Amino acid sequence: MQPTTQKSGGEIVAVIKASRGVFISTWFFSCIVNILMLTGSLFMLQVYDRVIPSSSVPTLVALSLIVLVLYAYYGLLEYVRTRLLVRIGRRIEESLGGRVFDVVAGLALRKTGNAGGQPVQDLATIRQFLGGQGPLAFLDMPWVPIYLFVVFLLHWILGVVSVISALIIFVLALLTERSTRGPMASANLASNRATVMTDEARRNAEALHSLGMKGAMRKRWLATQNEALDFQTRANDAGATYSSMSRVFRMIVQSSMLAAGAYLAIKHEISGGSIIASSIIMGRALAPVEQAVGNWQQFLGFRKAMDRLSKVLDAVPAEPERMALPHPVGLLEVENLALLMPGADKPILQGVSFAVKPGQGLGIIGPTGAGKSTLARVIVGLLPPARGSVRLDGATPDQRSTDELGKMIGYLPQDVQIFDGTVAQNISRFSESPDAEKIVEAAKLANIHDFIMRLPQGYDTPLAESGNRLSAGQKQRVALARALFGDPVLFVMDEPNSNLDADGELALDSAIRASLSRGAAVVVVAHRPSALHAMKDLLVLANGQVAAYGSRDDILKKVAGKPLGPAPTLSTQTASSIQLVPQTRN
Repeated sequence: MQPTTQKSGGEIVAVIKASRGVFISTWFFSCIVNILMLTGSLFMLQVYDRVIPSSSVPTLVALSLIVLVLYAYYGLLEYVRTRLLVRIGRRIEESLGGRVFDVVAGLALRKTGNAGGQPVQDLATIRQFLGGQGPLAFLDMPWVPIYLFVVFLLHWILGVVSVISALIIFVLALLTERSTRGPMASANLASNRATVMTDEARRNAEALHSLGMKGAMRKRWLATQNEALDFQTRANDAGATYSSMSRVFRMIVQSSMLAAGAYLAIKHEISGGSIIASSIIMGRALAPVEQAVGNWQQFLGFRKAMDRLSKVLDAVPAEPERMALPHPVGLLEVENLALLMPGADKPILQGVSFAVKPGQGLGIIGPTGAGKSTLARVIVGLLPPARGSVRLDGATPDQRSTDELGKMIGYLPQDVQIFDGTVAQNISRFSESPDAEKIVEAAKLANIHDFIMRLPQGYDTPLAESGNRLSAGQKQRVALARALFGDPVLFVMDEPNSNLDADGELALDSAIRASLSRGAAVVVVAHRPSALHAMKDLLVLANGQVAAYGSRDDILKKVAGKPLGPAPTLSTQTASSIQLVPQTRN
């Protein structure tokens, strides 16, 4: 099923449009707020032109009470519109948060690009901008000409001074943005590289220390950090220059307005109150411009975040709704499978075909680089084939949702991954309401129940992301228990005994046989023969193609000279020399 196509940024635009009513309410409140902002200037105009000449205290009291009420109303509306924007930002993050998580996981699965956690940061940037003061500046901006028009009503000379001042401040803002754009972009790139290097050092800390690489890597990291600091300093210096010029000019404008107003008052062209009122109104007229200048970098960051997030959302479309299919019994069929990775000159897998019936097992062997692990990833739906198909009870992986398919599969990858959570949560695949008996049953099949019971909190013992409480073999057994949890109909293991001792291998063999006895189809990628005892058939891969496919004993006799001899580690030449005709096993 092909996902529904939509124009770039469609998902983000749709979420923003869903908040259209809140935006309209915010705009309406902004109109009232901007009208109320004239309160102070009109009050000063009345005080200087009416109260002081008349010496009327009752008039002053009445005006003061009116102004007090208007200011209270202004404060309430300002509070409401700020809260509305915060809610808009939160709604957008809540609406897109799940999709962004899926996108990050999907990009990591494809192992293409260097997005990392950038989509999550971009979503946070969008939320912070929409929930901050930036949108208020743009909502207030249309009122600038209205304020300037009011100043023109007081006197055209004051209006001209205000317009020229606004234009100069705007030009300074453009110069600030232009001078800081390049250095800031370079600083962000260098900072991102330093972050990647930090993550690499954290993941490979053992190699850094044991191989004496820490000093060299630290030197590279410091050089990258210093590069980022250099660009950041250049941007800050340029920004500080124009910022200082803007502040100085702002003070000059204020004084110029007062001087011009005083001159006009001396000439009896305006009243004394108009001097103060014009200064206040001009300050209000310039406020949105200055606020926009102050939030210009955040606005640019918002636009870039929108663009980046739109692209990654388009690159990883949302899963379409699928009709529920019957629960499979475990018939695995691989037909003429081919896989070509981006940038590769030739297919990693080509023309691979086999079938595994429920209750039967298939071992996959071959030389390093033959495509065994890649084949395992294609079988469980982690990689889409370029040609051919993988079917579970006749359905390809894309005919079921990712979570639905995952619950039917027990997958033990070569690179074992432990998540931040308790032992029970890791085994139960973080199910919201797991069956405790099923957790214990899976742990016992993996022969790790007794070890777990000796942990400080048993199954409730927290494990860090790296699983640092556990040895490599123990982590592999926890991952084995996780793969067994839920009685999957398809059990796929990639080098499942690479870190296991003798007891662990016995537990592995027992788990495989238990899965076969309850009717699961089992596929094992292995170099060591101890994981292949329960396998009825073997498939030999060489150069991404099926070199041999037959019964286990026949294949191992060809490889090692006896049914279960040394580990069947094949060279490409040895694998290619096997001339068994591939056939579908009954």
